[in-house]
Amino acid sequence: MQLTVWTYEGPPHIGAMRVATAMEGLHYVLHAPQGDTYADLLFTMIERRAKRPPVTYTTFQARDLGGDTAALFKDAVAAAYERFRPQAMIVGASCTAELIQDDPGGLAKALGLPIPVIPLELPAYQKKENWGASETFYRLVRALSGPPVERGPVDGRRRSCNLLGPTALGFRHRDDLIEIRAILDRLGIAVNVVAPSGATPADLGRLGEADFNIVLYPEIARAAAQYLEKAHGQPFVETVPIGVGATTRFVEAVAALAGVDPAPVLAGAPSRLPWYSRSVDSTYLTGKRVFVFGDATHALAIARVAAQEIGFRLVGLGTYTREFAREVRAEAALHGIEATITDDYLDVETAIQAAAPELVLGTQMERHVAKRLGIPCAVISAPVHVQDFPARHSPQMGFEGANVLFDTLVHPLMMGLEEHLLGMFRDDPEFHDGAAPSHLGHRPSDGTHAVGRAPAASPLAPAPAPIRIEGEAAIQTASWAPDAEKELKKIPFFVRSKARANTERYARERRLPLITLETLYDAKAHFSR
Repeated sequence: MQLTVWTYEGPPHIGAMRVATAMEGLHYVLHAPQGDTYADLLFTMIERRAKRPPVTYTTFQARDLGGDTAALFKDAVAAAYERFRPQAMIVGASCTAELIQDDPGGLAKALGLPIPVIPLELPAYQKKENWGASETFYRLVRALSGPPVERGPVDGRRRSCNLLGPTALGFRHRDDLIEIRAILDRLGIAVNVVAPSGATPADLGRLGEADFNIVLYPEIARAAAQYLEKAHGQPFVETVPIGVGATTRFVEAVAALAGVDPAPVLAGAPSRLPWYSRSVDSTYLTGKRVFVFGDATHALAIARVAAQEIGFRLVGLGTYTREFAREVRAEAALHGIEATITDDYLDVETAIQAAAPELVLGTQMERHVAKRLGIPCAVISAPVHVQDFPARHSPQMGFEGANVLFDTLVHPLMMGLEEHLLGMFRDDPEFHDGAAPSHLGHRPSDGTHAVGRAPAASPLAPAPAPIRIEGEAAIQTASWAPDAEKELKKIPFFVRSKARANTERYARERRLPLITLETLYDAKAHFSR
């Protein structure tokens, strides 16, 4: 076991909460101690939902462990049914209650409630949040989707589909749904059911009526879609429409399944990303080194957008979703790099430092890491903070999502360039903090009027000559001469840390205790070869 400050995913019962909170008419009874009752904070504070999550806890205490905790659970289930009257219930245990082994499924079944009660077995010490959401949704679909439905002939009727995967606490899921619905409407395809988000247990019973399924977030909905394909004969589309290229492929795949023409939608694609990427203003972005990390869906999609549509150079790619490690490794291999598969943010920080990127695209953890390292960062994946659930419409999917992504990926670098220019001229005689505005001028004491004249800068003291030393002291980091430190500040801040590290390494290897201006230039020449 490892203690940590941050975690990318919660235990699997949090994934079950995300599914239950997204749906209507479903209630979750969780066998859990008092310390595990923090669902309200997740959904009402971070996601800013207007209502509490549909979760009832047994909230047993230490003194209850000597008694009948099974009776506590049965009482909680019965009370939840009487109070909320849901269409269906899911029952399970938190990571702490799992150790008690009270069998929530068997206890709930013994009550004989007149609604479906779906037991969840979520191994908290082997699996995590996204897996828990996937398993919960799969169990619900399997229990409630019913027998296969005889669908009518396709000729002369409008095709329909199910949209699978959006949950509560999902990164931009609400906005993505709006964009995808608009695309399907323009294709003439009806949406039968959206699930889990907004669906009721009764809606899950209608899933089989659709002609095919669309998996928007594979971490959540792939298992359910595979079951529906097997049990109901429904094919599914799993192309994630993030970026112009992926959205185009998505539209083509969906149109092919529905037997409709994608041309009207593709001809009117409103994204401005391709034009911006080809414009002269974007040449500043070409070849910028970028490190991408997040859940598999967003990390893979954003890596392709960054490399193929904006012209960045991918120097790092990783995910904390181990179930999709093979796919992430395959994508990383296409860029000649090794994928970072870990759920330890310290390992990710080490990988970012080694790659020395100019831009980090990640979760809120990478935002903190990048801030410490002085590297621009944009958040492209959960886990995220409250600021990443904006009130405005801000999708990642679809053609409008591509516009949002372009701004998300480009603005940190543009602002970084502005910050660099301000920093580079901060010590300039005309622009330093103590200088008067150049357009106003000043009148010297001799009475002459000198416009824009600034006091002469005092010459730098000559740097001492490098001294070679031997022994243990040689492995210490060399100190910087004032002129070398000043020159280092002229290097753009997003590559300055790499320049500093390379120069100090150069000095260390040559046992130089002092880094002079000449050392800085020599190191630059050495590492540019």
